[in-house]
Amino acid sequence: GNQKATHSENSQGKKSQHAEEAIFYMNCRAAYLTVLKSSLENIKSKEQLTLVLQQAGRNPSQKTINKYWTSQTTSLNFDDFCAILKQEKPATKNELLEAFGKIDPDKAGYILHDELCKILTTRGDKMTWEEVASITKQADFNCSGKLDYSKFCELYLSTSEQCCKAARDRLQTDPRLRQQHFGNQTDNSSEGIPLPVSKPSPRVSRKTDHKLAKGDSRAPSRPSSAQSSKASTSTTVTVAASSSRSTKLIVEPDTMKEWQCAQSKGCFYLEEGGEMLSHKYRLHLPQRSALCITIKPFRIPQAEGKSCHWLSVDTALFILKENETQENLQLVGFTELQNKEMFGWRGELGAGVYWLLPFTTGCRLRKAKTQIPGEAKLVWRDEDGELALTEEFRAALLDIFETIDLDGNGLLSLEEYNFFELRTSGEKCDQEAWAVCKENFEMRKNELTRQGFLDLNLMEANDRDGDPWDLWVTLLSLGYNKALEMTEACPFVIDIFAERCKPRIKAISLEAGGSQLSRAVCRAVVNKGEAKVLGGSENIFIYTYRSGSRITSVIENKSENKVIIHVNNEQSKNCLNNRGLMVFAVEVAPKSMMVSQHVMALKEQEEWIYSSVHSLV
Repeated sequence: GNQKATHSENSQGKKSQHAEEAIFYMNCRAAYLTVLKSSLENIKSKEQLTLVLQQAGRNPSQKTINKYWTSQTTSLNFDDFCAILKQEKPATKNELLEAFGKIDPDKAGYILHDELCKILTTRGDKMTWEEVASITKQADFNCSGKLDYSKFCELYLSTSEQCCKAARDRLQTDPRLRQQHFGNQTDNSSEGIPLPVSKPSPRVSRKTDHKLAKGDSRAPSRPSSAQSSKASTSTTVTVAASSSRSTKLIVEPDTMKEWQCAQSKGCFYLEEGGEMLSHKYRLHLPQRSALCITIKPFRIPQAEGKSCHWLSVDTALFILKENETQENLQLVGFTELQNKEMFGWRGELGAGVYWLLPFTTGCRLRKAKTQIPGEAKLVWRDEDGELALTEEFRAALLDIFETIDLDGNGLLSLEEYNFFELRTSGEKCDQEAWAVCKENFEMRKNELTRQGFLDLNLMEANDRDGDPWDLWVTLLSLGYNKALEMTEACPFVIDIFAERCKPRIKAISLEAGGSQLSRAVCRAVVNKGEAKVLGGSENIFIYTYRSGSRITSVIENKSENKVIIHVNNEQSKNCLNNRGLMVFAVEVAPKSMMVSQHVMALKEQEEWIYSSVHSLV
């Protein structure tokens, strides 16, 4: 009986602890997203840190701020913010009264305004007279030149709670913020994808592996439910050094030399909020044929020898069959074979129209944290006072030309140029404007040459009398930084080999992946990955799939209620994920599935261990 009672008490204690943690992280998220657009966006200044702490009901002194923002600090992430909130507890009424009591030795319960002004303007974080006056003018706790500090403390605490509540309410009512679940990525793959009405039972491993990675005895710090929750499942995958780059080879047989080929380039562009845009393609096959489809980062010929950040970015391609309605495309395959930086798919497809949706996890293509001192010079004036493009800017423009020349024929068609225009200005160039370009810039076969493209940008500089502002708008929108390095974009190239027909590929749009891509990613992992039932719950499944150099996990919620899942990666080694957080939580809508995370090796030359614990709150 005593054992049962003790077990029941322990169980109730754990439930209470998990509930408190859920409330704590909800409050953290609400405060963070009141100041910042995304939980992946970092705090970049002392002022921002002060604001988010105030939104969380804290009132930090300058000394407190300096404790967490030192001379070496350049940014703090959401994890750091949560850790600070755990250290800096909100003041209680007793603590506030005790502080006031030190300047009210007679315990009269009030302080003269003159005395209060003297203290607040000369000690600690000195306030201005105007700031003090804004306090003493409040009628609720001031009377006859005195401050009733007990009433002041009550109002202070209630105002603090109202501030936190307003942040939580805003989080619940704003659909954009609801997607920022604790540490979610901001792209569309974090949306809950509704499940089909009926679905065959998955291949499920009902064992839950709670063994931690060998050689690492660190105790996870947040949340504790990742280890102690009854409803939890852990998955560990060890990948040997560099093996991820050659897990499966795409061998091109001699016979493929006779196959017909189609090619198109494209690019991933990273948006300010972390969303990923890319070209989308339509593939037409006139008859059934064996195919080999590959995608890889594009090596710009003239960029050899330069720092090409994008070459380490992972790429993938999802192949969907077009049905009578474009709303429900059917996943027929994705590029799971790998040879170094190239990913590929081999199989046979029937005649018809297919959609090719490029994808990158966001593990390596993410917002740059390093600050660029100064900026590159784009234009200069020659001896005659004429404007000219600098060599560095010319080289960047030629790299851009190679990227936007999708068919690789060395010329820009109106369609290709319009993708460039949509990305940089949000507008299209019509036939009439294209005819004007033809009159003023070098063209061949009604397509813009490299020289014509350079001259067009020089004209833009002349229109601004040498002011490079518009030119920088163009460069930044294409993923360049102020040092003219492409750090927030990844050009890629798609090759299609067909045995029995001539394939045709055409870029259709430049946009975010949307629900079609999210659904395809989830479906691929569910179909190919290992499934585990979340311990203690029959309706929540965690799928884990390794494809070459990356591991993806998907959460499927078959229940009628939304669930919050804590994810703890603190036992992983040499890993980075798309969320930028070791510990986070996600909210999964009822009858839906969503990507939990994508993980890759931080250093591919070394062994890496993926060790993740998913726990139900």
